[in-house]
Amino acid sequence: MPYSARAAFLSLPMLSSQHPGVSADAPLYTPAFLLLCLSHALFAGSFNMMIPELPAYLTSLGGGEHKGLIIALFTLTAGLSRPFSGKLADSIGRIPVMYIGVIACVVCGVLYPLLASVSGFLILRFFHGFSTGFKPTGSSAYVADIVPMHRRGEAMGILGICFSIGVSASPPLGSWLAQAWGINALFYASSVLAGGSMLILWNMPETLPVRQRFHPRLLRISKDDVFDPLAMPSAIVMVFCYFSYGVILTLAPDLSDAVGVPNRGFIFTIFTLASISTRLFAGKASDRLGREPVLQLAALLIAASMVAFGQAHSPAGLYLAAVLFGLGNGIFSPAINAWTVDLGDPQRKGRAMATMYIALEIAIGGGAAISGWYFANILDRMPAVFYAAAVLSLGGFLYLMFRKRKT
Repeated sequence: MPYSARAAFLSLPMLSSQHPGVSADAPLYTPAFLLLCLSHALFAGSFNMMIPELPAYLTSLGGGEHKGLIIALFTLTAGLSRPFSGKLADSIGRIPVMYIGVIACVVCGVLYPLLASVSGFLILRFFHGFSTGFKPTGSSAYVADIVPMHRRGEAMGILGICFSIGVSASPPLGSWLAQAWGINALFYASSVLAGGSMLILWNMPETLPVRQRFHPRLLRISKDDVFDPLAMPSAIVMVFCYFSYGVILTLAPDLSDAVGVPNRGFIFTIFTLASISTRLFAGKASDRLGREPVLQLAALLIAASMVAFGQAHSPAGLYLAAVLFGLGNGIFSPAINAWTVDLGDPQRKGRAMATMYIALEIAIGGGAAISGWYFANILDRMPAVFYAAAVLSLGGFLYLMFRKRKT
């Protein structure tokens, strides 16, 4: 199907080379938007379904002391690839950048069973990070292209809900597959979900008005390509508030075992369902009330959840902490995405999103590496890690307050 026919079929508005956006009365729920949301959900499920079982798997390989690297290596590559994904999204197009992300998931899922050693596993975690370095950058820029500006926060919230559906549904499924059929079944299922995400993108039209053919020179990154200085406030808030996410990804499986929760993926489902319950509301609220007040509320909730995790000594306490964490992140995510696009250069949306996502990877990777190093499989050390994450989230709240008063 030629590009023009696909564009008509998917009801996409035609954008000029100046990227003026779409008309204020344009519909939000176009086929293109809904298909992208479905692709995003499958993509999220493909790599998140592994997370609860990876600490135990690495321990079985003899690398239990490297648990912090499970997330840290993944986020390191994702962060390193953000400048490239942002530049490529603004040059060769949004769709090719999304393809790179999902293909990385497909390939790595197949290779995990073949490289069943500590070194092989860690190498794959490093390369697997290219997935989140590319797919979310392309998806966010694509959404910003096709939705009305005054509904951008709402759209980011819906996209986040779909991502969260993949995140919430997949970890218990992954744990069940690993327990019932073995860890290799989990890895292959991950590839299948990523393949489904890729197939959905197959007939979607490109939204970048003026595209370039890929050339190796596009991989040359200058300081101007690494980050958008206009988007730095959102990046700073991201670092403060998302350190906690790296802590949760690393410590939640062991904390679940400690308090007697049998399925390690269940905690991820709880906080993600709580996140879904607030994302659409939070996106609309940020459109009406402003991004910064909504982000302040989110920072306080995330801080409270970290304190609750530090105090959790039973399944009920763990579930309460997970709900608070989900509520905070559900409010935070659509607001920070929309604020990033608002702050950034409108002609280079991909670069602005890449700037924010680099900060996200720094925060998650730092949280994972530091918490894994300090925890060192000693349960009594867990609360201190959670309390430190709470202090950082409060730092994000104070930064937003100071910025508001200054402006």
